[in-house]
Amino acid sequence: MRARGLGAKGARGWVFRNVELDVPAGALVAVGGIAGTGRTALLLTLAGRMRPAEGTVAVGGVTGLRRIQRVAALGIVPGVTELDPALTVREHVDEALALREGVFGRFRGREARRRRTLERVGLDVRPGTLAEALAPDEARLLGAALALAGDPGLLLLDDVDEGLPADRQRDLWRRLAGIAATGVTVIASCHDAAPAEGHATHALSL
Repeated sequence: MRARGLGAKGARGWVFRNVELDVPAGALVAVGGIAGTGRTALLLTLAGRMRPAEGTVAVGGVTGLRRIQRVAALGIVPGVTELDPALTVREHVDEALALREGVFGRFRGREARRRRTLERVGLDVRPGTLAEALAPDEARLLGAALALAGDPGLLLLDDVDEGLPADRQRDLWRRLAGIAATGVTVIASCHDAAPAEGHATHALSL
């Protein structure tokens, strides 16, 4: 994916500006910055969900908001895409698979596909676990699994280190690197990018 001179404006002026990114498929990008630096807005812009005030974005050669939306998927972005606390892991995955395959789609083998969906992100939890009972890193991995059900080329996740001690942050970055190793470009924002060292292939500070 490539971003050139990217900037976005809000009611109070520039949210972020002059962002340059040039990363290959399968890269893991850590976007670090304190609250208010425009991390979430940048992710939404890269995903084609927010129109930039200046600059350009291309994902695998695809440009234009609607076309980018077809190849980019959001994991958990607080306030935008979140888990339903009253639903189980199984229900979340089944809903994601139904959106891809159709409600009356391929019931045969659904259990195996549900298992592969979770294994793809390295999430090992009981399918009957409620979303509200998941640890923060487990919730983020479930969000990634749901986004990946549509086979996007770009996966974006926000605030991946929120509420996690350093050791679990490092483990989460390791799992995100595993996702990227399958060929999906992963861009994840965080407060502190230090735990991503050794796992992220690229880093961007806002």
